[in-house]
Parts: sequence; structure tokens; C-alpha cells
Amino acid sequence: MADDYDLPKGELMRGKKGLVIGVANKNSIAWGISAQLAAQGADLAFGYIEANEKRVRPLGESIGVKVYSTVDVGDDASMEAMFKTVEDAFGTIDFLVHSVAFAPRDQISGSFVENATREGFLTAMDISAFSFVDASRRASKLMPNGGSIITLTYLGSERVIPNYNTMGVAKAALEASMRYVARDLGPSGIRVNAISPGAMRTLSLAGIQGGRGLMAHGRNYSALKEDTSMEGVAGAALWLLSPLGASTTGEIVHVDAGFHIIGLPEGIDAEG
Repeated sequence: MADDYDLPKGELMRGKKGLVIGVANKNSIAWGISAQLAAQGADLAFGYIEANEKRVRPLGESIGVKVYSTVDVGDDASMEAMFKTVEDAFGTIDFLVHSVAFAPRDQISGSFVENATREGFLTAMDISAFSFVDASRRASKLMPNGGSIITLTYLGSERVIPNYNTMGVAKAALEASMRYVARDLGPSGIRVNAISPGAMRTLSLAGIQGGRGLMAHGRNYSALKEDTSMEGVAGAALWLLSPLGASTTGEIVHVDAGFHIIGLPEGIDAEG
């Protein structure tokens, strides 16, 4: 299954151990990153929601994952149990991949100001942003020799994207949290960064009204005129999580074929 992506093999992560939270299926970004890390020799633990068990287990087994834990990132006891499982298996870890986000469906369609609810807003913030802070705090306790943490964000945190709405606000909070976590964990030798991929064919994209259009526009309006590749996102993750990422922390790395740099797409009459 890992061979679905063109992943270079190597030794960059040989002897490194870490936890990946958020693998859902073979199209999830967390899976692409996991496959690349395993190809470079890393030992992985998977944390995932119980509903994805039947999809996640075979994926993990295909790349040699032996440590699994279901988790509800909104529940302290569940988070504690997952990290206990990881500690029992690995003792210490070298990296954490946080690829978790959720907002109720009514919070990611139509008007943000009209549809946002207190409950929906708080749910999105808890699952998409606070879970990163919580996971980073717990993971740092298992990184006595330093390490690296990454999370996944999206351009909707910086710019208004149709229907992204409450999730965009939660991603903005996630990015701010990443910077503060990077500041706090830096003295312990722990680097903390975020990757901002372009629109990709994932479960998250499928949940957004007009998600397919985001992919088409992303390709047409990008600098490279191509889709965001899983290989590119996984490669950026490998850089940040491996020794190659030394001295890089608190950064948001855009991997979107250059979509984020375009102010006005070609073909639109700027003079009106």
C-alpha cells in the first residue's frame, strides 16, 4: 500500500520513533507522511478514532507499524491512555505528527456569520486546535533528548475560502498555538512546525461544500499549474521531522504548488 506513492527509500529516520495521530484511510495526509517516514526507517505508533480501525490497521501493518491506539482527542482520559500505550512500547519518542481537525457540517457551509454557533465553534477549536496543544505537551514529556512536532493546517487560516468558515478560524488558532508551543518547547530542543498543503482528495475535503472545486481552482491558479502531491507533503514532513530540519521551528511551510503566492490569477482582467 505504501507503494501507491513514489517514495524514496533511505535511512534518514533509522532509529527514530514517533506517534502519528490522525490516519483515516489511504488518502489521508497522515498516511502519506507515515509511509514516507517508514520508508526512511522510522518506527511508528498510530493514534486514530475507533471508527477507522478496519481501514487503519491494514495500512499500518503494510509498513510495519506494531503500536496502535484508538483515541478521542477531546477526552483527557483517552489521550492519557494513548500516550501511555506509546510510552510502554517505545519509552521515549523523537517525533509527533498531529493531523486532526473537525468541525460540524453546519459550520463549514454557507455564511460564517449566520451559521456559526457557540457549540460548533467550541467543538472545532477543541478538536482542531487545543488537541494539538494537549498532544504536544504530552509528547514533549517523552522527548528527553529533543525532537520534532508537526501539525497540518490550510490556507483558509490566512484567507477567506468559501465554506471553510469555522474551520478556517480554528486553523488560525492552530497556527498561533504552534508558534507559542515552539517558543515554549524550544529550550528543550523540540522543534515545532506546521505544513499547509493545497487542496487534496481527502475525507476533510469531501466534507466541505464545493471541495472538488477547490482542487480544480488550486491547480489552475497555482504557480506550477499542478495538483498538490502527496509526495511533496510527505517530503516536507520528512525534512521537518528528520535531522535535515535542524534550526527550523515556528514555521508554516506551504506545499501547494505555489497557490498561496498568487494574488490575481492569469486570465483575469486586472484593469476591469
